[in-house]
Amino acid sequence: MQSLPSVEAVAGVGLTGDRYSRREGFWKEDGEESRDVTLIEAEEIERLAAEAGIELGPGDSRRNLTTRGIRLNELVGKEFWIGSVLARATEVCEPCTHLVALTGKPVIKPLTHRGGLRADLLSSGRINLGDAVRVKA
Repeated sequence: MQSLPSVEAVAGVGLTGDRYSRREGFWKEDGEESRDVTLIEAEEIERLAAEAGIELGPGDSRRNLTTRGIRLNELVGKEFWIGSVLARATEVCEPCTHLVALTGKPVIKPLTHRGGLRADLLSSGRINLGDAVRVKA
């Protein structure tokens, strides 16, 4: 995982260059989970460090986008904007044993119900570092 100043979002596919858009990610083959884009709150990564003493470096959460100032769990079932790209939040993205194996850190319990959000991309466009995340009016 790497930080980029911007990325192209493709509706129904994902983020250009992302492992899931290339169908190379690690996932269950149930066909039910959205994989276009995942988000996590910077505040939850900071809380994990402060309360559990677990530091996650950039990209360690395995989420595509890190947000600040918006409660992602409250978006489930809603449409929202990431800059000029429209998305629909499908479900909370819970931590998994694969994340534990990759990081070597016991993140499941402290990140349960705080591990981010899965969303479908409803429109295409460029997402830029610093773009606002806001609920569609």
